Amino acid sequence: MITGASSEFKFMEDALSLRAYRQQVLASNIANADTPGYKARDIDFAKELQRVQGAQAGALRLSATSAGHAQPSGGTLNAQALYRSAVQPSIDGNTVDMDAERAQFADNAIHYEFMIDMLHNKFKDVLAAIQSQ
Repeated sequence: MITGASSEFKFMEDALSLRAYRQQVLASNIANADTPGYKARDIDFAKELQRVQGAQAGALRLSATSAGHAQPSGGTLNAQALYRSAVQPSIDGNTVDMDAERAQFADNAIHYEFMIDMLHNKFKDVLAAIQSQ
């Protein structure tokens, strides 16, 4: 029971960390919508979650291009943000499609909130089980 619960909490932690990282990537795309030459990026959430679930827990870190880049506290991931192909290329080389970015941002936020609710309910279940003894 404890092993099953801890693996479920680990899954939720990994999923939330990936969702938070993806939200940062999408927010960066939106913030750079008017930056000439900026290339929109995103992560393949399902692929990254599968990879993280199969990786060793202690060896996960976010990708960094410099040793001076800050790493978030807690569970970190080695998620790779990929460049998104331009649907409608712009003259200045920017590949951000604001409609697509807003839709992805909202979708990711909804999934993040869902995971938070699932985690909250799981903690309530564990607390109820502890208190009933």
